[in-house]
Amino acid sequence: ISSCLSRLTGIFPFSVAEVTVVGLVIFSLVQIIRGVIALVKKPREFLGACPRGIGKIALILVLIYVGFYMLWGLNYSRLSFAEISGLPVEPAAVEELTELALALTEKANSLRAQVAENDRGVMTLSSGIRQMFAQAETGYQRAAEFYPELGGKYGPPKGVFLSRYWSYTGISGMYFPFTAEANVNIDIPHFMLPATAAHEMAHQRGFAREDEANFLSYLACSLHPRVEFQYSGTMLALMNTMNALYRADREAYKNVRKQYCDGINRDLKDWQAYWARFEGPVQQLSTDINDSYLKANRQQDGVRSYGRMVDLLLAEFRQAQEQEG
Repeated sequence: ISSCLSRLTGIFPFSVAEVTVVGLVIFSLVQIIRGVIALVKKPREFLGACPRGIGKIALILVLIYVGFYMLWGLNYSRLSFAEISGLPVEPAAVEELTELALALTEKANSLRAQVAENDRGVMTLSSGIRQMFAQAETGYQRAAEFYPELGGKYGPPKGVFLSRYWSYTGISGMYFPFTAEANVNIDIPHFMLPATAAHEMAHQRGFAREDEANFLSYLACSLHPRVEFQYSGTMLALMNTMNALYRADREAYKNVRKQYCDGINRDLKDWQAYWARFEGPVQQLSTDINDSYLKANRQQDGVRSYGRMVDLLLAEFRQAQEQEG
């Protein structure tokens, strides 16, 4: 269903999800204004019509709820990617986590030297965002050679026109199940755009858990022929791994952090400065809502589940070491 719907909405060069959401917001505001006017002018008639209006709203909400789970929400109950792939997910010592962080740092440093920069010395997409979206499918095509569940035909990622305002919510991407579109905030720094697009594309393929979508983003980007995708995916993996290492052993974290090249440091500084401009109550409210949504869908760690991709990264790292041995 998602594949067919995604290809249908993929015909349009703009985000159908964005148009739908904006349209619903405008429609809701108009209805509220009409309701306030009716309450002032004809309070008795308005109150008499309230039960019927509430019933309509309840019916619409039920249909949206059922539609969400029928179209996509059931994916929260599917087998995990670790079970599908056979990756050996198991507890890891801090030493192994440090080894992973060092390996990712070395890889990121090497890739950073190969990407383009803007006049501020920050990584930039050499061929533009639209071209990057058009090429994003290649990573999943290659990943499907190892994991067939990642294959299939889907519409391309879509940039959101109102991305600048969307940043106030602290969100860089969103999958919209009613249009099966991978929506991306195109205002964010370029070095995370490919990884964000690949993350939302993982949701298109029915992998609902955020930790798994992050890992699949890394996997698809790593297998992509373009170095910009490889760097973006590696940085996503490195940032998550370093967050886990910081919580486990701050001294080890500091030692690894010193190994970052200047280019990576500039990219991370730009990333932090970008999101600092949008901090506020809207972002906090969005985080709270997202946290509740994740917990309601069996991701009991809430927003912290984004960091659990490290288990899959460690499993892949462990498997690669065994194969080399």
